[in-house]
Amino acid sequence: MKVFVTGATGFVGTAIVKDLIANGHQILGLARSDASAQALVAAGAEVHRGDLEDLDSLRSGAQQADGVIHAGFIHDFARFAQVCEVDKAAIQTIGKVLAGSNRPFIVTSGTALVNPGSLATEDMTPNHEALHFPRRSEETSDAVAELGVRTSVVRLSPSVHGEGDHGFVPILINIAREKGFAAYIGEGNNLWTGVQRFDTGSLYRLALEKGTPKARFHGVAEEGIAFKDIAQSIGAHLNIPVKSISPEEAAAHFGWFAAFAAIDCPASSKLTRQKLGWEPTGVTLLEDMAQYYFKS
Repeated sequence: MKVFVTGATGFVGTAIVKDLIANGHQILGLARSDASAQALVAAGAEVHRGDLEDLDSLRSGAQQADGVIHAGFIHDFARFAQVCEVDKAAIQTIGKVLAGSNRPFIVTSGTALVNPGSLATEDMTPNHEALHFPRRSEETSDAVAELGVRTSVVRLSPSVHGEGDHGFVPILINIAREKGFAAYIGEGNNLWTGVQRFDTGSLYRLALEKGTPKARFHGVAEEGIAFKDIAQSIGAHLNIPVKSISPEEAAAHFGWFAAFAAIDCPASSKLTRQKLGWEPTGVTLLEDMAQYYFKS
């Protein structure tokens, strides 16, 4: 299958491309820069120049493909609402190209806001509007499915971890370095989920090969990692204190990241494993942190 991949040179996208090629698929990867194009060529993929805001490039990429994986997202939290609209437009644009074809189209979302405070499962629908969360990838994906496209959603864990991670855990490490201590809120029993980055590659591929319209799949290897355990790992590796702070102190300590530090979002991948035969084999978040996250 020839697969058009957005975000093909990103942290998750490179794992997707590697797994697809290893399993006999051809890759057309979206590349914004010369460096990204060179990385795709080195990986054995074909280059398609453009970016997520260039809708013509998305149209032409989708037209050439037997299936599409949309793993790209602009991680600019300073204009988060705006980049969520970019994401929505990208999904709609690709969906219109694939309309009536029943070609597979995999869209990316997250597990964190599916069922805050309780275990999230694949059959749950998050109410992002009630949560005032501007990302509408899942709703947009479902609308595309009505056009005759085999859309599925991969929901990723808050921590997709591994060497080269620039996501939530490195943010926490930088905050701890700046403040001089690693913090958790209250008792620190709120739970995150985690998945090793290369396990996401096989998940996207299996969703592409076996997914059904409007299906949700969870990129979750560890169902619940206590936030306190993450903070204690950071404190131990940086040789700094680990402290509990109150909810009222969280905004001052974590800044814009306070809501993420407080969220309790355990999630299951039981249905994903049953439907796709996906079995994550990577190391745990704390093991990856010990190996890669404190080199500098």
